[in-house]
Amino acid sequence: MARAWQHPFLNIFRHFRVDEWKRSSKEGDVAVVTDKVLKSTVYRIQGSVSASNYIQLPRTSSQSLGLTGRYLYVLFRPLPTKHFVIHLDVFTEDGQVIRVSFSNLFKEFKSSATWLQFPFIFQARTSDRGVAPPGTRWTCLQLDLCDILLVYLSRRYGHLKSVRLCASLLVRNLYTSDLCFDPAVTITEARRAKLSVTPIPREMAFPVPKGESWHDHYVHIRGLLKTSGKIQKDSSPPEAVFLGSAPQLVYPMAFSKLVQDSMSPVAQIPTAPCQAPSVPRLLPEVSLSNKHLKEYSVGDLCTHGRDSSTWVQATDVHTVVCGGHVLAHKSAGVPVALQNAGSYKHFLPDPILRLKGVIGFGGHSTKWALWTKDGAAVVYPCHAIIVVLSVDTGEQRFFLGHTDKVSALALDRSNSLLASAQAQPPSMVRLWDFQTGACLSLFQSPMHTVCSLSFSGSGTLLCSVGKDRHGRTVVVVWSTDQVDAGGEVGVVAKVHTDFDIQTFRIAYFDETRMASCGRGSVRLWRLRGGSLRSCPVDLGEHCVLELTDLAFAQSPDSCQVPSSCTLYVCSRSGHILEIDHQCMAVLCTRRLLPTRTSGGPLPQKQSPGLGSGIAISSLSVSSTACAVGSEDGYLRVWPLDFSSVLLEAEHDGPVSAVCMSPDGLRVLSTTFLGHLGFLDIPSQEYMVLVRSHMASVLAFSMERSRGQLATVSLDHTLRIWDLATLRQLYDFQSSEEAPCAVAFHPIWPTFFCGFSSGAVRSFSLENARVLVEHTRHRGAITSLIVSPDGSFLFSSCSRGSLIQYDCAVPQCRILRVAANVVCQDARPNPNTLAVSGDSRLLAFVGPSKCMVTVMESASLGELLRVDVSTLDLTGSHLGLAVAICFDPASPDHLLVSMSSNKIVALDTTSGRTVRELSSVRPVACSSLALSENSRFLLMATGRAIKVWDYLTPTDPGYQVYIGHSEPVQAVAFTPDQQQVLSVGDAIFLWDVLAAPERQVSVLDHIYLSLPLVLPPTPCLFLSDRSQPRPPSAHEAGLDMGHLKDPVASGFPRQEVPVPSQTSPPLLGICATPLKDSSGTFTSDEEGQCEESHGTKGFAQAPRPSVLVGGAGDGAQGTVWGYRGLLVSPQHHNQPSAQNIRKGRAWPTIRPDSYKHFTARYKTSKPAKNVFFPPTGGEQLHLKAVVGYNGNGRANMVWRPETGFFAYTCGRLVVVEDLHSGAQQHWLGHPEEISTLALSHDAQVLASASCCGSGASCCQIRIWDIPRGSCQKLLSHHDSAVQALAFSPDDELLVTLGDYSDRTLALWSTDTYELLSSTHLSEPVHGVAFSPWDTGELTCVGTGAVTFWLLQQHGADSSLQVYRHPVPEEVGVAELTSLCYGAAPLLYCGSCSGQVCVWDTSTGRCFLAWEADDGEIGVLLCSGSRLVSGSNTRRLRLWAVGAVPELRRKGSGARSSSVFMEHELTLDGAVVSASFDSSMDIGVAGSTAGTLWYISWAKGTSTRLVSGHRGKVNEVVFSPSESHCATCGEDGSVRVWSLARMELVIQFQVLNQSCLCLAWSPPSCGRPEQQKVVAGYSDGTLRVFSISQTAMELKMHPHQTALTAIAFSTDGQTILSGDKDGLVVVSRPCTGMSLRMLTDHQGAPISTIQSTSKEYGALGVEGTDLWLAASGDQRVSIWVSDWSRDHCELLDWLSFPAPVTLETPGIPPPSLAAFCPWDQALLICVGLGAHKEVLFYSLRQKQVVVKTPLPFFAMSLSLSVGTRLMAIGFAECMVRLLDCVSGTTQDFAGHDDSVHLCRFTPSAKLLFTAAHNEVLVWEVMSH
Repeated sequence: MARAWQHPFLNIFRHFRVDEWKRSSKEGDVAVVTDKVLKSTVYRIQGSVSASNYIQLPRTSSQSLGLTGRYLYVLFRPLPTKHFVIHLDVFTEDGQVIRVSFSNLFKEFKSSATWLQFPFIFQARTSDRGVAPPGTRWTCLQLDLCDILLVYLSRRYGHLKSVRLCASLLVRNLYTSDLCFDPAVTITEARRAKLSVTPIPREMAFPVPKGESWHDHYVHIRGLLKTSGKIQKDSSPPEAVFLGSAPQLVYPMAFSKLVQDSMSPVAQIPTAPCQAPSVPRLLPEVSLSNKHLKEYSVGDLCTHGRDSSTWVQATDVHTVVCGGHVLAHKSAGVPVALQNAGSYKHFLPDPILRLKGVIGFGGHSTKWALWTKDGAAVVYPCHAIIVVLSVDTGEQRFFLGHTDKVSALALDRSNSLLASAQAQPPSMVRLWDFQTGACLSLFQSPMHTVCSLSFSGSGTLLCSVGKDRHGRTVVVVWSTDQVDAGGEVGVVAKVHTDFDIQTFRIAYFDETRMASCGRGSVRLWRLRGGSLRSCPVDLGEHCVLELTDLAFAQSPDSCQVPSSCTLYVCSRSGHILEIDHQCMAVLCTRRLLPTRTSGGPLPQKQSPGLGSGIAISSLSVSSTACAVGSEDGYLRVWPLDFSSVLLEAEHDGPVSAVCMSPDGLRVLSTTFLGHLGFLDIPSQEYMVLVRSHMASVLAFSMERSRGQLATVSLDHTLRIWDLATLRQLYDFQSSEEAPCAVAFHPIWPTFFCGFSSGAVRSFSLENARVLVEHTRHRGAITSLIVSPDGSFLFSSCSRGSLIQYDCAVPQCRILRVAANVVCQDARPNPNTLAVSGDSRLLAFVGPSKCMVTVMESASLGELLRVDVSTLDLTGSHLGLAVAICFDPASPDHLLVSMSSNKIVALDTTSGRTVRELSSVRPVACSSLALSENSRFLLMATGRAIKVWDYLTPTDPGYQVYIGHSEPVQAVAFTPDQQQVLSVGDAIFLWDVLAAPERQVSVLDHIYLSLPLVLPPTPCLFLSDRSQPRPPSAHEAGLDMGHLKDPVASGFPRQEVPVPSQTSPPLLGICATPLKDSSGTFTSDEEGQCEESHGTKGFAQAPRPSVLVGGAGDGAQGTVWGYRGLLVSPQHHNQPSAQNIRKGRAWPTIRPDSYKHFTARYKTSKPAKNVFFPPTGGEQLHLKAVVGYNGNGRANMVWRPETGFFAYTCGRLVVVEDLHSGAQQHWLGHPEEISTLALSHDAQVLASASCCGSGASCCQIRIWDIPRGSCQKLLSHHDSAVQALAFSPDDELLVTLGDYSDRTLALWSTDTYELLSSTHLSEPVHGVAFSPWDTGELTCVGTGAVTFWLLQQHGADSSLQVYRHPVPEEVGVAELTSLCYGAAPLLYCGSCSGQVCVWDTSTGRCFLAWEADDGEIGVLLCSGSRLVSGSNTRRLRLWAVGAVPELRRKGSGARSSSVFMEHELTLDGAVVSASFDSSMDIGVAGSTAGTLWYISWAKGTSTRLVSGHRGKVNEVVFSPSESHCATCGEDGSVRVWSLARMELVIQFQVLNQSCLCLAWSPPSCGRPEQQKVVAGYSDGTLRVFSISQTAMELKMHPHQTALTAIAFSTDGQTILSGDKDGLVVVSRPCTGMSLRMLTDHQGAPISTIQSTSKEYGALGVEGTDLWLAASGDQRVSIWVSDWSRDHCELLDWLSFPAPVTLETPGIPPPSLAAFCPWDQALLICVGLGAHKEVLFYSLRQKQVVVKTPLPFFAMSLSLSVGTRLMAIGFAECMVRLLDCVSGTTQDFAGHDDSVHLCRFTPSAKLLFTAAHNEVLVWEVMSH
């Protein structure tokens, strides 16, 4: 009703009372005058400056007119010899304000995101856009505001906000309306001539002298005139939009009488003599209802309306624009051309493209699919197109005309009429002649959206159901009986209802009866006397059902009323109701239930009954059977008595609709996943007709030899199609990452796909497997392209990086990585990369969007960089590059599409512009493609495709094709140049009606096995074990016959891949194929086949001995001699290939060396979307870290000169002052830190963490030591970083990947840019820089030492590589450690315990000795002393002062001159060490988690930092808080000093785990009598005396492991629980067990707590109140007086199990504790079905408060005075909850599940533990 007051039209001047100037304003020379022609008062606006003389409505810019009329009528007259301007401000539906301006001041059309400027032209032939000429006439300017926004900005019109009329003009009035008026026809004339037009209202009409024509006196400009007046904008709705190149308004200056056509009064086009220079060159408009057009003559353009091959109706055309030339062809694909086009430039044939096939189904809904009456074809929508598909031949024909997605379809029983509605509100409905494809009628529905259409049996009534703007259901019945005769569709009845309607059908036997069903209702309708009434059916108990579909019973003779008069209705709960529609009663109710027979392998379907039913989405009924589609994916066919299932077919997804053919022998079914197929009942076979993407298609690639098409879509699928049949062959799916780009290899049967995670994977078409996976990109892949000769693959990502791959072999390798060179764009764009046809040049958009860079494809050497923003200096906005492509005929020419709607051709040698095309569409060209002979240029502009005649040097013609309902993402010619592909909402295949002349390309020579000299490409020298490159043409001979191009050779293809009727293979696009429960995947040809779990499929890809990047010419090699030389270029990278199971084609077995870091296994993952407290507002401050990560390698650094000391614990870097013990904690790594490196000036620390499950690369953080902050974050390695090292001058940083990554990366410390990255063929164990040569570094690995020499050539860097094998006399296989000594000595340790000494100047090993019995992992040398550390736990000091003298003796030197000075044995293998320059003192770390202070002079080792080797199970505190005790899986109980967190006492029990611990309470005696009691995994209980540092008592009360223990309040009794649920009460003084409680038996005891109580409190007698919680969600509360041997159960709590588990199969621990501030309150976590804290009152016997938690709690602790609660989660997070205010704060720092939280008794400190990490937090509220 909001728009009713504006209907049928609104007089704006009258409504806003312009004459009063209260709601409008005027400025300058505005006056009211009387016009002699109109004989009425008008407003004259004049003045020299238009901006200073105007009328504005409304008065201020903050107000809005709020006018919703689609059409704006401006009745005005331009003043002669003057300029004028009209500004309209329009609101779009999304709230954007768009200014639309018309003026004769404008020289050309301009557009931006918020402004459209249209030039007003008075003389079209001379294109004079100057002042208004003399003799201007009153004009009715009719503007379709909806159409303007839709065509030029792709926005939806909301309402008119304001109007400003600027000088100089006369204006009579402004009007808005939703009706398209004809100003030349009055109401009287329309009634007398019975014209099917809307005459103009009387108050809007211009006076016409009697007997004269309206057009002799006035001008009517409807819509927009385009292309210099050659194309007129139609007044029809946007469905009939004609697209042109330059939108303009053309003012006709000379007129003759219009030849009226009674059948087409809409066309208001005057004719004029050809010689009149001022006559606009207009094309006749296409009528919506015109069937016979008379002959028009416009200038020299002649069209013959009676020639059916010339013009067809606008609603039946696929509109084409050729230069200034409108083309239209019928749906059947017959080309239509205009005759005698005169001077219009166009190219033949007209049209050049014809739609051949569409891959897609649905768009708005997947429920619409219909049979034709003969059952030979199906009708279904594909977004904005309606497709008729022949079931037998697969041929398609199309109904074109909708501009938005089709929301509903209906076909009458005689197959004469087809009705369709589109989703764009207000919904437009079209009626089609189904046999000819012609659109008979187009009308607007009163509904916002039409969701259902239904024809009557005779086809004379059409019923539509939908929603209005207010969400109310509307039912409209239309009369269609006059449509065939050219009449209009009329409304018979219209009803608004408040009940839900899901399906509405007209009875086939009586067109006055209808039925509908919806949520809770079935209604029967009757049409009588022009009114539509309904009556509900009494459903009884079924009134709550959600009814989904209905169908009338069919009789054998469909013309007769069935005797049963039965209506079948189905529901989402599985019910099927049989209703007598005459008695309006439910006859029978059935319910479909799934069951499984005993021992049966397949589920069987029983008769309908009771139980949990199958959700039914659709049903269809024939005379003998009922077909049912359900959400479990099954199509089932039942007899009408529903006794048993006749047939069933399982689908990949829920069935959305079913439809039985008229003969009842076939059942059509659709699914929500976009599948369309049918079940043939006689043959019991199912055939898939259509598969489709369920979201926009982003990119595609075509394969030449097999005729296949690969597409990627936003629906997370990658699909392979057969272009010949348009059938799907393969379907690769991933739920975690979306494919973004795809590219076929031109030679190998493989294709490449890029994903949103940054991964690039290679797939095999032969066995449907992942061959290689590369994860070097950090952002989503935006583009992929393979060079035409198949040598290189290039990929770009949203972070701006570009990677070059060598794809000459199936297992492609990374050659080079270039960062920040491609423009950073978050959206995939397949047109930002381009390779020239000769594979010589690579072009891309970058580094910014206004730059285009051209490189050599082989070396990535930059050749040209062009700033395209300088190419368009006249534009109002900065020009950006949108898409690029090379000219195939001229490889040195690069075409660039710009955001300023221009196409620029650049010379890649000079950078100059050689050609420019202006694309006047307001949407920039997003994709470009040139045919092989460069004759045709394809452009994707918005939802249209434009084809240019590119060979025409000046003013080339073009044609525009529409049909997509969403923007076109990419266009391309097929390899044979005979067809064109366009993708967006669907996949369109177009025939090229004039095939371009074929030119022979490089690939053609390869396929035809012709002698050809290929362009220069990089050479690859591999070892004998590596794979060869593809053979050259003359080598291939006849063996490459299978690669011949059938089009090029002229021979037909021998075999075409024919998909079977089964589902295509569903394969994962991760590194491992997606398996089902049986470990199999489906194949089209062979059904199910066993998946290979070995490496059999990769037997032909052995590991090369060494692979490093090639030089600038692309050379690569593995030829190693005694001193081999290879050169590695700048920005290159070669990762290891990855196979299906392990992720790599080369072996990734961990070397037999403890030197390599292996992250500790854990199942926890860090929490996401956690909001930590603001800086300065934290209630917890991390005070100390207890422990050292012995799992790391070289993860401790110490610089004696500065005192800097740092080590790692989990994912924390701990910086500790050795004098005071104060710590700093650097947090930032998401995973466990593997290694550290300190710069030589001690100003920078580098740390590296491993790669977690949620990241593709590990992190390297660069820390600024003085500031204590992270200054840079690097990521390059895949799995873990083995070693870090700074160069002597701190200018370089080298990072070495572990055995799985095998990458050596070199970084500049100035900018931390990657200088070089090289993949190594085998694991490397260590790396070090030479102390006397900054550019030299050394690696040690399997049987050799490799020297790398860095050379700088300006901005470029290169590495010279020297590899020297270990002499056979030494006999070692692995060198595991290295360090430099006095120049030029290098010491290397081996896995067998030998130390080898090398002369780096000659590259020879001259000395070796047995230094240890095990592997040497640490070597340090300074002066004449060498320290070695091994996995035998020994740390040794060697005197090596004589080694420099021994160097001169060569290999004959004896090792007796080297001797060991000292030896120390630590508590684990040595993993890190650092000593002073004299090697007298140092620090060493062990795998036991201990850092030792080493003094060689004293021969001592002192613990600096220590912790538990395994998991910490409990922390307890002494009553005075002077000490704390911890116990762990390693069997130790450790007592610490709380002041400095130093280890004081350690009690160790071998071969046992200490699982629980308790400290005696203060009431048990003097401090020196304090004890701790510990429970062990063997069921024993031990009591330790702290003062005596000895075990006092050992008891064995349990048979299984103890899990919880506690002292009574007096300290004389011990309560212990085990994993079987047994609770034992023991007396430590006697060693006897008092009683055993079995109430919790069967579940482990997780918590025991005891507290004191008032003797009579809670209504029971006793001194102790204690509880026990078990893992079965039960808590028992007891009252006891142990002195009297009294124990009584107070309460018993039992909770339901959690609904969902964080870790499948592992429930959270059941934790309970007494509230410290209220003894009658019990606090529980992990109990109950939800993630929450429960406050249980022992007095009220109920839960009184519930506090939600983000995750299930793993630990709990309560403070006494501050009323704080600490909760630990498995997500590596601690939450602090203030129980008073309810506020929470989250804290991170742990690397694993926080399984332990403990407040100290004073609540000043909080201890948290995750595995073996103990963090000590200071509570800031104290």
